[in-house]
Amino acid sequence: TRATACRSPHNGGTIARRVGRRILLTSLALELYASYHRYIVDYCSADPSRLKATILAPAADPAWAAAEVRRLADERCVAAVTVVLPEGMPVDDPDLHPIWAAMGDADLPLLHHSFFYEPPYFPGYRDLWGHVALARAAAHPWGAQRLLGYIVLSGLLDRFPNLRVGFAECSGGWLPSWLVRLEGQASYLHPTLPSIQRSPRGYAEDGRIFCGVELYEGEETVRSIIEVLGDDTIMYQSDYPHDQCMFPKSPDTVLAWNGLGNATLAKLFAGNAERYLRLA
Repeated sequence: TRATACRSPHNGGTIARRVGRRILLTSLALELYASYHRYIVDYCSADPSRLKATILAPAADPAWAAAEVRRLADERCVAAVTVVLPEGMPVDDPDLHPIWAAMGDADLPLLHHSFFYEPPYFPGYRDLWGHVALARAAAHPWGAQRLLGYIVLSGLLDRFPNLRVGFAECSGGWLPSWLVRLEGQASYLHPTLPSIQRSPRGYAEDGRIFCGVELYEGEETVRSIIEVLGDDTIMYQSDYPHDQCMFPKSPDTVLAWNGLGNATLAKLFAGNAERYLRLA
């Protein structure tokens, strides 16, 4: 099997090597992950009841990642895990099962944040002609849709009953239409798929899927999500300190969505995130 070194663009050091279709992380790469985790635990130690952190789990080394999740699971500040997938490795790869098991044992959810300028790229990325705004508009929902589609249609939510998945800074308006489309495609192509215990929308109803909504989406978009999925999936996010935060009035922006009602606002601001991030 041919092995090649992959060099870090930042420090020129060899951090991984490719063996066949797999990328094997070196001790340097793993130490970078470990040092990041030491940093976030130290940073959040000022008030771990309020400051929360996300573990980075490198999927290229599932055994190390699972052990790191278990090691950090009892830290008060740890609230979620982001699984870092190497290019070419789908999220339903059986090699990742130790990570899902460790997360389930710790009651830690999966947190996804999309990117647009690095692989694996989104469909049509070659046809944007340098249009950064269009790239961002397309890439963030696509990254979330791809991950959710794989997780739902692969049966991972059945195999790992404690697994929850949430999406940050990807907007929320795409979620109901995507789950409906997944249902249609799952029905149409069911011979090609494993059997799943619930419909895609059913997993959302069961509290397995969560999504932050952007302030610019407004009350009408949030109400459209609730119309299809109910009000148990949506979470408030200010996007601080980005320009879209509307700081310092971001909570007031959502409080002005008078048509949602107090019960839904309570879920949007706190209740749903508490269930998602094991805060309750």
